[in-house]
Amino acid sequence: MVGRTLTRSQLSEAVYQEVGLSRSECSELLESVLSKVSETLTKGESVKISTFGTFSVRSKNRRIGRNPKTGEEVPILPRRVLVFRPSQVLKNRVSRHQVINNSVDENDHP
Repeated sequence: MVGRTLTRSQLSEAVYQEVGLSRSECSELLESVLSKVSETLTKGESVKISTFGTFSVRSKNRRIGRNPKTGEEVPILPRRVLVFRPSQVLKNRVSRHQVINNSVDENDHP
């Protein structure tokens, strides 16, 4: 699964397969959820999805950075950045999946 990306249309199709609404209704539902998440984050509020994680916006102050090639100091302007903090449930699932994949790979190669 390394290098693959899940797209909106694939998410919409997965909802269609799972829920049984029409494809257009599933697409509208997905767009509605993503729109609400975006609106909430734009306001600077957090979005917590139980057993998945929390999206939040963090403000970063102005600071001085350095060009790694020249060593020249460059000002980095204040900005807001999006942060995702996975839940412990998600961390465990990802970790368990990695362990299972590694043990399968090791068994395939003598």
